Amino acid sequence: MKLFDVYPLFDLNFVSAEGSYLWNDKEEKYLDLYGGHAVISVGHSHPVYVKTITKQLHNIGFYSNSVRIPIQEEVAKLLGKISHYENYEFFMCNSGAEANENALKLASFHTNRKKVVCFTKAFHGRTSAAVAATDNKKIIAPINETDAFIFLPFNDEEALEKTFQEHKDIAAVIIEGIQGVGGVQIPTTAFLQKIRSLCNENNALFIADEIQSGYGRTGKFFAHQHANVQADIITIAKGMGNGFPVGGVIVSSKIEAKHGLLGTTFGGNYLACAASKAVLEIIEAENLIQNATEMGDYLYEQLKDNESVKEIRYKGLMFGIELKTPCAPFRNQLLSDFNILTGNASCPNTLRILPALSISKKELDVFISAFKTVSKLNSKKNEKILLCK
Repeated sequence: MKLFDVYPLFDLNFVSAEGSYLWNDKEEKYLDLYGGHAVISVGHSHPVYVKTITKQLHNIGFYSNSVRIPIQEEVAKLLGKISHYENYEFFMCNSGAEANENALKLASFHTNRKKVVCFTKAFHGRTSAAVAATDNKKIIAPINETDAFIFLPFNDEEALEKTFQEHKDIAAVIIEGIQGVGGVQIPTTAFLQKIRSLCNENNALFIADEIQSGYGRTGKFFAHQHANVQADIITIAKGMGNGFPVGGVIVSSKIEAKHGLLGTTFGGNYLACAASKAVLEIIEAENLIQNATEMGDYLYEQLKDNESVKEIRYKGLMFGIELKTPCAPFRNQLLSDFNILTGNASCPNTLRILPALSISKKELDVFISAFKTVSKLNSKKNEKILLCK
């Protein structure tokens, strides 16, 4: 049997990792500025993280949610404290897509409605309802097609108001705290506040998808908190487990829990909870949210006037560097010539930077130096400009 070929792969085989670095099977060292889509939040192989999971595995690795698992309650309590959502409730699952599926289901259960507002360039996952709420027809199979989702222009308050006037059966509005796959598109404060007020007025729910933008990445625990709004449901995953598969749904207490309403076999297992608890403890102990703010501002200042840069969209350590030319050659050169891993986006010009929140100025300087070198080389080339609109 061979692998189902759905991923375009770099010819790299990593065998070890520490902090912001990876080593391949040829003992070559790589600087990781992407963290596997913002998954590596506290750094590769953090000693506290490794110790916590190892200890848990020696005790018990799994039992189902048919018994009390006290470490779930420990994670919920610590998450509430650090995120400032103490009065909400918590459901653990396995991935971001699953978190969004459950969030959409809860909104529909609570309101007894089926329409959901979502936005252009959105990405919410690859499962049934999550993919239907994603603005990419290439990954929506016929079985996923539904009229339940209303797509609106991103940051368009007028279109949002008009939609609420025209549709009285809206269950929820779902929006990423910052769009990741869409190219690090940042919702305005006014737009998020408009979502909040319209949901209040129309008894709809505000779902904040913080799967990529959460867990301190933007300098707040959740990106939507920059706008001083509270969501009714928040979905989390990626940085939550620092590489261990885990997701979750943070739920307003106004949404009533009932036995059988949601369920999962593997969600909230002992190992997932150990990983989640370790991540939260490290974020708090090492002031990583503050570090994300400081390092993000530093990186922006170093690159904002570069001749290759059209625009930089960022908060904390979530960066979309829109180049004046397609980013693929730029990204490939950073990898082949400087051993630096970066990411791309649906916008062909956008280089996505999502390093561990623990990254240092010294490590960023390695990237900054390489970026400037590649920029000078590319400025001599006459390439077609493709702006991300």
